[in-house]
Amino acid sequence: MARGYLHQPALTAEKFIADPFSDQAGARMYKSGDLGRWLPDGNIDYLGRNDFQVKIRGFRIEPGEIEAQLAACDGVQDAVVVAREGDNGDKRLIAYLIPQPGAVLTPVRLREQLSACLMEHMLPGAFVMLAAFPLTASGKLDRRALPAPDSAALASHAYEAPQGEMEQVLAALWQSLLGLEQVGRHDNFFALGGHSLLTVQVAARLRQQHHLQVELQDLFTWPVLSELARALDANRSPAQPAIRPARRDQPLPLSSAQQRLWFLAQLDPAAQTAYHIAGGLRLKGPLNTDALQATLDRIVARHEILRTTLQLVDGHAEQIIAPAEQGL
Repeated sequence: MARGYLHQPALTAEKFIADPFSDQAGARMYKSGDLGRWLPDGNIDYLGRNDFQVKIRGFRIEPGEIEAQLAACDGVQDAVVVAREGDNGDKRLIAYLIPQPGAVLTPVRLREQLSACLMEHMLPGAFVMLAAFPLTASGKLDRRALPAPDSAALASHAYEAPQGEMEQVLAALWQSLLGLEQVGRHDNFFALGGHSLLTVQVAARLRQQHHLQVELQDLFTWPVLSELARALDANRSPAQPAIRPARRDQPLPLSSAQQRLWFLAQLDPAAQTAYHIAGGLRLKGPLNTDALQATLDRIVARHEILRTTLQLVDGHAEQIIAPAEQGL
């Protein structure tokens, strides 16, 4: 195929690697960036491009898998899936589609079809319909030129204004967290781009701002706004009293996990070193020691566990948290 890249020895060394499957001396393989797996029958199952893989909320996702499922949906001629970061810093998947001639595609219907074959974290948060994909001068897909999705790209139902106090509270909260201008009473939280991490914020804000006792499971059980509002109204109960932070200028009791480790350390003093993770770091070049010291002091001030020691007080172990100003 080729011996390397012209006048680019570093790139040649990176892409043309030794072939471990060949008996020929000096044989090379080309690292193309394609991702696949070798099946027991000898065939290779192509999974997509390694350089297009994305990681969203801890999940590593191959957009090619989603594109293949979209291409199989009714009325889809071609599809591309990319990850875009919203104004709130939240990254989500966006699907761009070219409909077949005469076909009418809707985000709601596309999401329903994908839900039957893909995990929740692989479902695009928006579906943008295009007449053609933007191309580079060399004729390849220009991913950077793909337009940002608008409200029409969301898998939302025909807008109907929220009714009642609870629906209005939820709509305002969803709009704030999802960065949307409006949310209707029949909209699905996850279809609008919501995910498991945002459900934590929804539950927390409802408790803090509206004194509602909400469980995370509630949002998965009733993801449609009107249904969730109805369930919260029916099960409304007084919120748990707020937990007041304990004073840090006095000894504090150990947590259950801390008590367990302390007990094991008393039985076997050698076990005290089992949970110490030592490490070294070699620095090259000039070092601004003042900036390094200030950075470490800020980290210690921010995380009080780094300022915490266990001491015997009146015969039993308690934790002492040093002032944040102490630094490293």
